[in-house]
Amino acid sequence: MKILVLNCGSSSIKYQFIDMSQTPDVLAKGLVERIGLNDAVLTHQPKGVDKIKTVLEIPTHQEGVNFVLQALTSPEHGVIKDLSEIKAVGHRVAHGGEFFPKSVIIGEKEEKQIEDLFQLAPLHNPANKKGIDCIKAVLPNVPQVAVFDTSFHQTMPAYSYMYAIPYEYYDKYKVRRYGFHGTSHKFVAQKACDMLGLKLENTKIISCHLGNGASICAIDKGKSIDTSMGFTPVEGLIMGTRCGDLDAGAILFLQEKENLTIQQTNDVLNKKSGMQGISGVSSDMRDLWAAASEGNERAKLALDMFSYRVKKYVGAYAAAMGGVDVILFTGGIGENDHAVRAAVCKNMEFMGVKFDEKLNHNLRGEDTVLSTADSHVKVLLLSTDEELVIATDTYNLCK
Repeated sequence: MKILVLNCGSSSIKYQFIDMSQTPDVLAKGLVERIGLNDAVLTHQPKGVDKIKTVLEIPTHQEGVNFVLQALTSPEHGVIKDLSEIKAVGHRVAHGGEFFPKSVIIGEKEEKQIEDLFQLAPLHNPANKKGIDCIKAVLPNVPQVAVFDTSFHQTMPAYSYMYAIPYEYYDKYKVRRYGFHGTSHKFVAQKACDMLGLKLENTKIISCHLGNGASICAIDKGKSIDTSMGFTPVEGLIMGTRCGDLDAGAILFLQEKENLTIQQTNDVLNKKSGMQGISGVSSDMRDLWAAASEGNERAKLALDMFSYRVKKYVGAYAAAMGGVDVILFTGGIGENDHAVRAAVCKNMEFMGVKFDEKLNHNLRGEDTVLSTADSHVKVLLLSTDEELVIATDTYNLCK
């Protein structure tokens, strides 16, 4: 079964075309950028071939999807002869609220529920829904599946996901912790157990998905019991431009002192804070390490704060689960930044962690056990593959 995986953003479409017949095989992948802007770009890469970049007029997502389908069937650089070879389409949908504890085949009811969740994810769900609508317009008989970032975390107990605000706000608006990056946490947890020869249902795992957006998940017996992101992706770790955990009183204080509107406050918390806000240099860890090496104290402070926050959550989640068997690092920073991994794991011998700093040094993106052979807790570097999770769920629902 050949499956198209779509991840639609507000002005972009990321895609992979995967043959799930036997071992998953990525036949093509690509990205549509700058939808609705001048000089939109389609980057298409068939398996074993260099990327092909084309500048196009792409005023809407519908044209973007149409160009993706044209690229897949192109006589020059396509990977299928006809659109009939696309047997299902899987979509990344950011927010499933309490409607969706697992992935679903999309029908009219599911479309309406995704739309009802626009208020909880106004930046993501509307764009995700556009992808569903676009496929429905050109491939109306092809089944579509929604895979939600939040679904994996629907196993959290109420004492973990509820906030200590008047209960009526949960009743009226469903204000609670939802968590995100669920497809990634789910994937790497199983991958870690496969790599170590462990059974997921018997293992306590702390999954650290560290990138420009970052979250940590406590996974006990294969189920998420807590995660650092909350009602929105702002809560938890310090991120590229998001503040992470912050005293709500500080927000009210700044709104009054700076006379900020709700939208301006949102911009501060989501776009001007985090590593960018602390350092004043960049949201990119590579830039920050370079600045810190040249003596920039604010860049060094940002890096220290980032690693400290990760370490603190790891310790908290080990306590919550009554121990930990595996700590894993994934995501752009987790997979590629050896210094962050070393800082997080430093002085954690009391938890049973023996970290191999020599092996870890300069290691990038290669699935590796980073703990010593006699370490009670195993530490891993693992690459994640959210598109494969979406394709797998789509295949299982549509086969």
